[in-house]
Amino acid sequence: MSPRSTAWTNHRSLPAEPEIEPNPHLQQVGKFIAATGADIHYGGDRACYVPSRDLICVLPPLSAFRSPEQFRATELHELAHWSGAASGLTAIFPAASARNPCPAEELVAELTAAFLCAHLGVTGELRHAGYIDSWLTLLRGDRRAIFTAASKASQAADYLRAFSEQETRNEAA
Repeated sequence: MSPRSTAWTNHRSLPAEPEIEPNPHLQQVGKFIAATGADIHYGGDRACYVPSRDLICVLPPLSAFRSPEQFRATELHELAHWSGAASGLTAIFPAASARNPCPAEELVAELTAAFLCAHLGVTGELRHAGYIDSWLTLLRGDRRAIFTAASKASQAADYLRAFSEQETRNEAA
C-alpha cells in the first residue's frame, strides 16, 4: 500500500477501535495499548506501521482475526514497530519501510509482541509465520542475531510497559 492510496489519505475516516466483547482482561490490554499514545487507525486488510507518518495506519477489523486475543497480539506486534521510532528507541530497529520490512525488525517486533503477550496474559497466537524463512536466513547468517533481537525486543517491551506503569502511578496519586 503506498502513502498515496485512499487508506492513507483518508485515514481520519477509518473507524475507531472495535468493541471487543465484554472481556475485562482484553479491555485491560486495550488500556495498556491506549496508554502508549500510539496513533492507531482501524480498518483495511492488513496491519502495518508507517514510519514516515509515525502511525499504525491500518489495523484490520476484529472480524479479520480468529479471536480477540489474536487481534490484540497483532496490535502488540505493530506497537513494537511503533516503539522503534518512538523517543529514545530509534536505534532498536534497522531502517525498513512498510513495503520492505527488514527480517531483523520483524523478528524483534514478533519477540516484543511475544514478551508483551506473556506479560499481559494474551493467549492468542501471533500471525507472522510468513516471516519465518527470512528469519531463518538471518539467523543462519549471524549466530548472535537471536540474542541481539531478544535484547532489542526486551528493550522495546520495557519501553512500552513503562507507559502503563506511569499511568498506574498517576491513577494512584
